[in-house]
Amino acid sequence: MSPYLLGIDGGTESLRAAIFDLEGELLASAATAYDTQFPTPGWAEQDPRDWWRALGQSVRTVVDKACVDPARIAAMSVDTTCCSVVALDEQGEPLRPSLIWMDLRSAPQTEKVLQTGDEALQVNGNRQGPVSAEWMIPKALWIKQNEPDLFARAATICEFQDYINLHLTGRRIASINNVSVRWHHDRRRGGLPESLLDRLELGELAQKWPSEVLDLGQVIGPLTDSAAEHLGLPSRLPVVQGGADAFIGMVGLGVVRPGSLALITGSSHLQLGLSNQSFHGPGIWGTYSDALLPGLHVVEGGQTSTGSVVNWLKRLYDVDDYEDLNREARELAPGCDGLVVQEHFQGNRTPHTDPSSRGAIHGLSLGHGRAHLFRAAIEGVAFGTELILETMRSNGFHPDRIVAAGGATRSDLWLQIHADVANLPLTLTTVPDAPLLGCAILAAVGAGLYGDVQTAANNMVKVSRVIEPDAAAHAAYQPFYDTYKATYGAMRSLRQDLAPYVGDLNEAHASSG
Repeated sequence: MSPYLLGIDGGTESLRAAIFDLEGELLASAATAYDTQFPTPGWAEQDPRDWWRALGQSVRTVVDKACVDPARIAAMSVDTTCCSVVALDEQGEPLRPSLIWMDLRSAPQTEKVLQTGDEALQVNGNRQGPVSAEWMIPKALWIKQNEPDLFARAATICEFQDYINLHLTGRRIASINNVSVRWHHDRRRGGLPESLLDRLELGELAQKWPSEVLDLGQVIGPLTDSAAEHLGLPSRLPVVQGGADAFIGMVGLGVVRPGSLALITGSSHLQLGLSNQSFHGPGIWGTYSDALLPGLHVVEGGQTSTGSVVNWLKRLYDVDDYEDLNREARELAPGCDGLVVQEHFQGNRTPHTDPSSRGAIHGLSLGHGRAHLFRAAIEGVAFGTELILETMRSNGFHPDRIVAAGGATRSDLWLQIHADVANLPLTLTTVPDAPLLGCAILAAVGAGLYGDVQTAANNMVKVSRVIEPDAAAHAAYQPFYDTYKATYGAMRSLRQDLAPYVGDLNEAHASSG
């Protein structure tokens, strides 16, 4: 009888479990929600014990839904949000709620990290920044500076990922993925960023981190008896190393060879590419050595507001769905009769890395209607993605294949515009839950059912269709793309002139209300 694989995705709002067969077919999935607390603006916390409870409930539910014998599950693997930082006592129990990935209280600490100029900061725009408040070291530094007694008592400071694996196996272990992309760990420079920690007077953090780091697909250990009872699974079931959700999504999309790039869409966009070469440069994050597969390097780009901009227009138009807007916008030519949108409604993540940048719509005339604005917004998002790809190419990474996932894949218009602007084919896969499938692929490798991650992905990831670019449309977009690129500099100058007054006006409006 064929074995099954169990994938776990610890997300921001819930923990999902899914069972796959060896061909990558999804049999069933289940989700259990947990709460997030927001004690003050910019803070976001979760109770790690809620994650553990949700894990038990989701696994038991999905096994029942799939109607499979738990004894036929060959292995399991977990991905989680990153960085969701936890401080644990000697028994592995949390000393405080987790500072989850979206918690930005450590923003002041990021400047201290960047000011060190340490070599480890090459992954942050080649030491030019930014250092994100989402990352491990700023959060750990905040805990030390603001809760020194708790920091001193903490036997372990790690992530959601490591907390779950500790309670599954009893081993204090870290993932090469998480530590490479968010802890400034680089195996090629000896691993731990010791000089960076020393410059921050944070050297003791190295002793609180898990001392062993495993590659994706390596077996951490078997389930303990207590964990097996909690999950309703056989004891001794292999637990296989996973990593951060978006990066495990690369595996689930089959982005496992150099030159491939994952385009993960939704309210924001994330671009994750895989390269043979290590490189660092302004306007990109990475490359992260060995973060996905040994010997390869991951480069990262991102747009802060993408689908959220289109959804903003949908709300303004007061329409129930996108079908009418898509149909109307399809009738327009590339460039929307001279209308250009800069999608920086919530700032720019890459390549400008400017949180104060704002959206712009220019070229309006009385002849423009709602379809023009709708299509121009999609084109602006595609232009932003192309600018990230251009920045990657200027640093030596030339993607030849894009695999797309997320909300934009539900719109043929979005997909075609993205393909045309980038002049690259977009590949879609059959399983939309790429992180869950990625975990199943890693579990299959850890169980010895496939020899390596690439082989497992080749067998378990199925292509549903490919959207080919239109060369004529690509050429038609070029002058509008050039105008889009020029918009940032012009807008930045105008916004700087206005900045002293915007705060005063906002404060006056708030006080009068």
